[in-house]
Amino acid sequence: MPRKDVNLKLKPFEVAAAFDDPHWARLFPPILSVKQASALLQVPCNTIYDWSSRGLLRGCSRRVGKYLRIFRDRLVERIFNEGLIT
Repeated sequence: MPRKDVNLKLKPFEVAAAFDDPHWARLFPPILSVKQASALLQVPCNTIYDWSSRGLLRGCSRRVGKYLRIFRDRLVERIFNEGLIT
């Protein structure tokens, strides 16, 4: 049976509006650590590293030395608009 949510297609202003509240903006700044991204998506940190190593976060993450940094808005758009094939 086809999934009903495949065409969710959040708009950039909808993603930004989710973080307008100062509380959420403080918890999840525009550039996230792996720990923050895992908390945002409610998945283990190892899942974020796994997705990154398999190229599923290409376009929304970057290595900074030994650290992985993730662009919050692009991550949310990727998850909700495109999904991740795991």
